[in-house]
Amino acid sequence: MTAITERVDLDAISAQAREVRFGRSVLTLVAAVLFGLGWVTAKAFGLAWLALAWCAVAVKVGWQEGRAKRPVRPSSPA
Repeated sequence: MTAITERVDLDAISAQAREVRFGRSVLTLVAAVLFGLGWVTAKAFGLAWLALAWCAVAVKVGWQEGRAKRPVRPSSPA
């Protein structure tokens, strides 16, 4: 069985690691966090808006139902 270091191209990994720029990596990480925060906030506000709209319409329908004049059914003779 060959050792893991013989199967992995360590020189190619080292060469690519030298090309990584710290500043750009940090900025990418910060941008990803801010993007994620914005996405989560947008979803939360969208859900809150839907809940608020649903509640408002439910109150409106309840109000209309309560104010509706219903014909009074004559009581049957007993």
